[in-house]
Amino acid sequence: MQRRHFFQNSALVTTGALVGCATPGIAETQVKTPFPVAATFIPIVGSTELFPVRRIYCIGRNYAAHAREMGSDPTREPPFFFQKPTDSIQYVPKGTVADHKYPSLTKNYHYEAELVAAIGLGGRNIPIDKALSHVYGYTLGLDMTRRDLQRAMGDQKKPWEIGKSFDQSAPIGAIHPLAQTGHFTQGAIWLKVNGQTKQSANLNQMIWSVAEQISKLSEAFELFPGDIIYAGTPENVGPVVVGDVIEMHIDGLPELSVKIV
Repeated sequence: MQRRHFFQNSALVTTGALVGCATPGIAETQVKTPFPVAATFIPIVGSTELFPVRRIYCIGRNYAAHAREMGSDPTREPPFFFQKPTDSIQYVPKGTVADHKYPSLTKNYHYEAELVAAIGLGGRNIPIDKALSHVYGYTLGLDMTRRDLQRAMGDQKKPWEIGKSFDQSAPIGAIHPLAQTGHFTQGAIWLKVNGQTKQSANLNQMIWSVAEQISKLSEAFELFPGDIIYAGTPENVGPVVVGDVIEMHIDGLPELSVKIV
């Protein structure tokens, strides 16, 4: 499959086509592009509409045991976030085992299972008690990580996007509208590799809840519809190699599976 031709999660703007400008804060206009540009979309369960992905935010070290395994003291650390590019999305249809390519440059490729919240209402400085009203829906996803590259950059006190923000580093399921699921404040989250459980926790073990994450993010960035938030991973992250099959589960959502190829 060629880059930027994702099944059901990218739409190409035809070369030379006139398209509407969707940049926040810029009046909608018609612009002519010199080459095809891909936009990223995720299917919405029970709808013919697609969820347009604007930004991908990820919170780091949001389960105490995972924070400790990464060498941090969770009782002293405020929340921190990083971003992935929108074309890191790899949509994984329900009931399939999608091929997931082992990336270049790494020899220590890690899984991280996460709840994902999709934003449907934007805002700045959103109060915690209003934050969940900004959620459009939920799904589950993997924050795949080139751990050796992340750690090497961290040791050098350099940005570690190369460890997190690469092609197809964000496998994800379809978006489930809030009306279908309600909010996810508790419930099992687990991940298996080749049938063996590696990660197992409860969503209520998050240090920062989804509401708190939305509130904190909105202090630093204006949130917009189309933003998604990877809400953190439990302990026991670890490596996978070519041939391994990852299965991920969150109570109330269909499982997500990929095979490393």
